Amino acid sequence: MNPSIVRTALFVPATRPERIPKAIATGADRVIVDLEDAVQENLKEEARDNLDRFLTENPDARILVRVNAPDHRAHTADLDLCRRHIGVTGILLPKAESVAQVAAARSTTKPIWPIIESAKGLAALTLIAQAEGVERLSFGSLDLGLDLNLTTGSTAAEEILSHARYTVLLCTRIANLAPALDGVFPSIQDTSGLHDAVQFARNMGFGGALCIHPSQVEVIHQALKPSAEELHWARRIIEAASSGEGVFVLDGEMVDAPVIGRAQSILMREK
Repeated sequence: MNPSIVRTALFVPATRPERIPKAIATGADRVIVDLEDAVQENLKEEARDNLDRFLTENPDARILVRVNAPDHRAHTADLDLCRRHIGVTGILLPKAESVAQVAAARSTTKPIWPIIESAKGLAALTLIAQAEGVERLSFGSLDLGLDLNLTTGSTAAEEILSHARYTVLLCTRIANLAPALDGVFPSIQDTSGLHDAVQFARNMGFGGALCIHPSQVEVIHQALKPSAEELHWARRIIEAASSGEGVFVLDGEMVDAPVIGRAQSILMREK
């Protein structure tokens, strides 16, 4: 797997530092140590101290950190921690709503992954995506649904969220960012639901998804892989294209550069 490809980014709470090595060992492409939602308000300082100690004692570890939101009292201290440790390879910026917030996080010199999970963030997304230091976008469907007063699980809510996902994908492409990550799937036991949700996001153009439990990692990886039929089709296209003809007909269908590009993209997902 290309190290720049991120299919899965697994959260682990900073209140449980003993779980960080286990999370790294799951095969997730990235591990995110969480100082935000997974940490109770009265444990914020303890969680940050835990992460500080872990990074000091494990200098070879490489993790991302979800800091507290820009308007949270712990935000500045979280950024200071990330700035001090080379083991922090990126920052997930929750409730990202402005270029100024991205710039403050970027002062750490770490790549920034803004999480788009509010109406304000969605409205400012064009500018956020093009802000200096942004590496990829991630989508916070649960918080966005709450902010927009959507009825969870309804057809209407899914339609609105699909529009929001389109905006994330469009801004990703315009800003030439790494493929965006879809939001977490909250039901840990519903593996078939997770598989379907990830395939839906994959077919929209997302590169992968955030995840909240180690058992979700392999399900997501499998869901992102092309089917046997897709692989067969792609291999035949690439084989036929090796003749050097720019445009040709295969099985009665015209094949040109965009079709060849799609075949190449499918084969890349096999690895």
